[in-house]
Amino acid sequence: MNDTNRLHDVFRLDFEAEVDRIAAEIRQQLRTTLRRRGLVVAISGGVDSAVCAALSVEAVGPRRVFGLLLPERDSSPRSLQLGRSLVEQLNIDFETVDIAPTLDAIGCYTWRDEAIRAVFPEYDSDWKSKITITGGTHGRFNHFRLVVTAPGGEVKENRLEHKEYLQIVAATNFKQRIRKTIEFFHADRLNYAVVGTPNRVEYDQGFFVKNGDGSADLKPIAHLYKTQVYALARHMRLPQEVASALPTTDTYSMPQGQDEFYYALPFDKMDLALWSHNHKKSPQQLAQLIDLSHEQAESVLRDIDSKRQTTAPLHWPPLLIEPVEGPHTKPTTAKERIASN
Repeated sequence: MNDTNRLHDVFRLDFEAEVDRIAAEIRQQLRTTLRRRGLVVAISGGVDSAVCAALSVEAVGPRRVFGLLLPERDSSPRSLQLGRSLVEQLNIDFETVDIAPTLDAIGCYTWRDEAIRAVFPEYDSDWKSKITITGGTHGRFNHFRLVVTAPGGEVKENRLEHKEYLQIVAATNFKQRIRKTIEFFHADRLNYAVVGTPNRVEYDQGFFVKNGDGSADLKPIAHLYKTQVYALARHMRLPQEVASALPTTDTYSMPQGQDEFYYALPFDKMDLALWSHNHKKSPQQLAQLIDLSHEQAESVLRDIDSKRQTTAPLHWPPLLIEPVEGPHTKPTTAKERIASN
């Protein structure tokens, strides 16, 4: 059902035309720029990867799309269930690879647990944990808190110092990087291209891991706000439980929304905040749009700029000492690359 009634006016699209446009661009990129036969998509169970997989099928057909389900020790069983329902509906070949043994071997869980025990010495591997962010929408500096749950259900929470925060994040980043390694293995094996799945807010605000989920040959929904991705999922009649699933990180062993960990706003309000910033709306206009105080709206807009600045290096190619002459060009759309040749 092409249901756009739940969309804010600023996010309305001709979804039929948008699907056709994206599919045509993917085909163009494969044929003229990437010169690959098909597409590999890692499917998390969330709406972004689901829409990317569906768009890939629209572009090249199900026989030239290969899906990967890549759970690990902390993944929600529901994510795997949702991923399977999607690949079955799309009728694509797929493989399920449990990456927990690899993560265990390279120390992902060990490094993470060591940092957690620096905050909670009693913590053990049978406990659950997550990181939350707080402060930004209240006009204070963002800071992180560590939340743990004991096997008996007792929940503890404490401020997370910078050293321990960095170690936990570095350890959990192994997960995205190992997944991407597997994606590129299958892409090389099949002569396919790897599809990246960030939406516009994730791409703009640097909510990805460099050389992890930030690495891809093409990113077909990086121009779409999350609200639009949900609407596109409904338009393409993807499984209802996928098209309505709330965004989570599915990285920590405790349930964790993306707003808890990174944005400090629910996805629909974050979409409107970024749209307002991009269209040079005032803090007062943003405050009225998403029901915040003027001071909170100012903080949100400052935080958007701050995240853009601090995560900019995630987008950069490797730095060189001096320019190297050759056929290399910066990443562009397929049309721009063709025009430059």
